[in-house]
Amino acid sequence: MADIASVFGRHEFLIRRLHSLTGLVPVGAFLVVHLLTNAAILDSTYQQRVNLIHSLGSYTLEVVEWAFIFLPILFHGIVGMIIVARGKRNLAYYPYVENFRYTLQRWTGVIAFAFILWHVFQTRGWINSQWWLDHVTRRLGGGMFEYQSAERTSAEAVQFASWVLPLYAVGILAAVYHFANGLWTMGITWGVWTGRRAQGWATVFCGGIGLILAVAGLAALYGFWAYPLVTPGAN
Repeated sequence: MADIASVFGRHEFLIRRLHSLTGLVPVGAFLVVHLLTNAAILDSTYQQRVNLIHSLGSYTLEVVEWAFIFLPILFHGIVGMIIVARGKRNLAYYPYVENFRYTLQRWTGVIAFAFILWHVFQTRGWINSQWWLDHVTRRLGGGMFEYQSAERTSAEAVQFASWVLPLYAVGILAAVYHFANGLWTMGITWGVWTGRRAQGWATVFCGGIGLILAVAGLAALYGFWAYPLVTPGAN
C-alpha cells in the first residue's frame, strides 16, 4: 500500500486526469449503451441487440471487452478507491450543496464499483474459462447469463432471490448518479464550463442525462423482474 501511495503521489496529476477521462470514455459510454440495451427488454428487441453485440465473435468480443470495458473499469474503480481513502470527510463542518455532492460522488463510486464486481460475477463470472465457470463461478451462483437465451437468463439473474431486485436498483442509481455528477465535475476539471451561468446550464444538462439513464435502468430492471419465467398453464 505504501508503494501504491508513493506512485500515486508522484504521478497524481496524470492519474487523476486519466481517472477523469476514463469516467467518460469508455466507462461512461459503456454505461449508457448497457442501460439502453437492457431497456430493450420492454419492446422485445433485447435478444436482437445482444445477438448484434455477439456477432463480433467470441474472441474479438473478449478482446474488446477487456481492452475497452473491464480494464478501464478496474482502473477507474481502483483509483477511485485510493481517492476516497485519501480524502477528508468534512460534510459535518461544511454542509453545503457542493460538498454534499462531492461526498455523494465518492460514496456512490464505492457502491457502484462493488455492485459492478458482483454484477459481472453473477452474470459472466469474471473469467471466461470453462474450468473456472464449472468449478468456481457456477458453484457460487454466478455465470448465469447466456447470450443465446439473453432474455430468460437475465430475468433469472434478477429474479434469483428477493434481495437481488433492490440490490440492482441501488447499484443502478449509484452508477447513474456517479456518472451524471462526474460528468458535471469533469466539465469543470477540463475547462468546458467554468462560469456560473455555464455551470448552471451544465447542471440541467447532466441532471437530464442522469434522469434519462435512471428511468431506462429501472425500467429495464422492471422488465427483467416481470419477465415470465414459467409458461402459464405449465406444471
